[in-house]
Amino acid sequence: MAAAPRVVGCLDIFPMHSRRALAAFSLLASLARPSGAAVKEPSEITLGTADGGLIRADLYEGSGAAAVVLAHGKTFDKASWRSFAGFLAASGYDVLAVEFRGYGESRPGKETAALHEDVLAAVRWLRQRGAPAVAVVGSSMGGGAAARAALECDEGEIDRLVLLSPAPIAQPERLSLRKLYVASSEEPLLDEVQRQFERAPEPKRLMLLAGSAHGQHVFGTDQSGRLMTAVLEFLGQR
Repeated sequence: MAAAPRVVGCLDIFPMHSRRALAAFSLLASLARPSGAAVKEPSEITLGTADGGLIRADLYEGSGAAAVVLAHGKTFDKASWRSFAGFLAASGYDVLAVEFRGYGESRPGKETAALHEDVLAAVRWLRQRGAPAVAVVGSSMGGGAAARAALECDEGEIDRLVLLSPAPIAQPERLSLRKLYVASSEEPLLDEVQRQFERAPEPKRLMLLAGSAHGQHVFGTDQSGRLMTAVLEFLGQR
């Protein structure tokens, strides 16, 4: 059996006080693993950014109760989120997976490296569409962009962040919203993720998964179900 994730922070997402709790967690994690079930085809939309860019994104529609933006890593694209986006949509969330400027058919605006503008465009589109709350899940490069977007947005525009082995930002001390940091216990960038976590203010949590997979690569390992379950639990906490 794969090792259970270790969670550190102000509160445990999954308190492991008994064998019964551990068994319940393992069952929930196994149910969250991608089962090969068909994911409903997303709708492709185009978003305009504040600096004049045009960004493509895939919309997976849930019940509309809340929404999630997915921001991919450097070696990925919007389609790489398909299984996870379908999982979140089936759980009730509207999900918008962005394709960063310079990827696919997405075009940059004035600043070619302003990836946070792409995240903000997605968040604001969902807000204008009526989403009462919008969370952002960012991986590696996309995690850094998500964190930067949280610093640049208006208060309350982004409800919370899930940062999968995020690229570091200059001022994590300013991230006042709820944050879940995730990393693998043997990945090369673990120390940097932990430094960013330590500098960030409460409320925050850190989840360490077994193995060495970085960012979205976790979805291709036996830790995928645990990660998906943890993110879903975090998104639902009030």
